Amino acid sequence: MDQAQPLRNVIKKKKDTPECSARVITITSGKGGVGKSNLAVNLAVQLRKAGKKVIILDADFGLANIEVMFGAVPKYNLSDLIYQGKGIQEIITEGPMDIGFISGGSGIIGLNNLFHDQIMYLIKSIGELNDLADYILIDTGAGISDQVLEFVLASPEVLLVTTPDPSSLTDAYSLVKALYRNPNFVPEEMTIHVVSNKVASKEDGHAVYRKLNSVVAQFLHGNVDYLGMVPQDAALEHSVRQQKIVSLNDPNSSSAKAFERLTKNLMSGSTETEAPKRGITQIFTSLLTRRKNWE
Repeated sequence: MDQAQPLRNVIKKKKDTPECSARVITITSGKGGVGKSNLAVNLAVQLRKAGKKVIILDADFGLANIEVMFGAVPKYNLSDLIYQGKGIQEIITEGPMDIGFISGGSGIIGLNNLFHDQIMYLIKSIGELNDLADYILIDTGAGISDQVLEFVLASPEVLLVTTPDPSSLTDAYSLVKALYRNPNFVPEEMTIHVVSNKVASKEDGHAVYRKLNSVVAQFLHGNVDYLGMVPQDAALEHSVRQQKIVSLNDPNSSSAKAFERLTKNLMSGSTETEAPKRGITQIFTSLLTRRKNWE
């Protein structure tokens, strides 16, 4: 008898069951240093200002950008939930404005080595986030590693951060190309929003997007959406050096206003009013299904 069949059936049932979901947005980039984590924390702050409950899942194993910017060291992380039986609320660290964040820690890498009971507990616990948040922001690692691609592939909505730097644009395109060439990628089931960061003007932001979208259209026969831009701003650089969040540290700065506009654009999108195609539970079941390679 196929020993994994009962678990496959449970996973399939979870994936096929409608979920009253928090809106899940994965934030990623083709390379490091483009402002991905900074975008995540500032979007979280702006969403809280708009009255939304927010949790950030820091899936960038090996770096601790979110906790550094929040000035809070998590007592527990995802590994403690999986291996120590901690509850989901125990591993949520409170940041500014009651923004919650979860450190993935080594639990992200360990997802491919879980037993049946651990998987079931993880899925049940992750599902509880729907009662705790309106938005769940997943901050991935930078680059095109298998770990990054797995999170992006499982997500219904992706924020792809790039800058005008040619190497950043090339790496952003390489990430989109890796998605399109993956057999699990269904373009109709994912919205890829582009954020042009560190640009000189709105026109430059649009130009960065057009360059990326043109090569995606020409070589992949697809398209990406434009969410908006964040300008090069001394106030933002100053806040980053101080390990502070510019939307709180200098809310009237040009970058903070840009994060506010991005948030409004995000909230006004059609996915705000429609039922999300995949919630956080479906994302984790998709991750586990692919990692176990049970198909």
